[in-house]
Amino acid sequence: MGFFDPLYFLFIAPAFLLGLWAQMRIRATYGEAQRLAAPLSGAAAARHILNSAGLQHVDVEQVPGHLSDHYDPRQKVLRLSPEVYQSRSLAAVGIAAHEAGHAIQDARAYAPLVIRNAVVPAAGFGSNVGMLLVILGAILQMNAVLIWLGIGLFSAVVFFQIVNLPVEFNASSRAKAQLVEMGIVGREELVYVEKVLNAAALTYVAATLQAILTLLNLIIRFTGGSRD
Repeated sequence: MGFFDPLYFLFIAPAFLLGLWAQMRIRATYGEAQRLAAPLSGAAAARHILNSAGLQHVDVEQVPGHLSDHYDPRQKVLRLSPEVYQSRSLAAVGIAAHEAGHAIQDARAYAPLVIRNAVVPAAGFGSNVGMLLVILGAILQMNAVLIWLGIGLFSAVVFFQIVNLPVEFNASSRAKAQLVEMGIVGREELVYVEKVLNAAALTYVAATLQAILTLLNLIIRFTGGSRD
């Protein structure tokens, strides 16, 4: 039995198509919201939200890259891409507020975030080594021990993706609430911020679906193959 199976691509097709659609939605909604003015830059909006939450110690830095925005829980730094850091647009303040939401989650010990951060090393290890063991087990004439060890390690990736969903959705909810409460975005303008954040959330849903379908494909395939 060869390892490469064209049926795998049919198996994960729903996740792949959802991911493509999500990327198209991000480009469209981001482009629309980027053309609409906001009273503050992304950096200023993030700073105001962090300060209001008592997180003056969390720095806001500009980093290179397109939409490379993220919060680093280890160094307590919120890093924004140039177009988000500098721009005074609804897209910029929405994304910056989302990342500030992660900083607030970290400060409040939001349980799903704590779990996600704890699982990151296992997920990274499982993503690389897990699939390698599955491939190696298949090459070595269906070595069941290696295959199931690899599948077990890859399960950490699925767990990470599942836990990551409430983290991302909650950060977006915090962002929208803070933007309105602080008067950075009006309720009429919030719809454009919501479009951007909802499109971004779809990419996480697609990644989670792909991980789950990949795991199911491995289990179904090698459970059947072990009986050949």
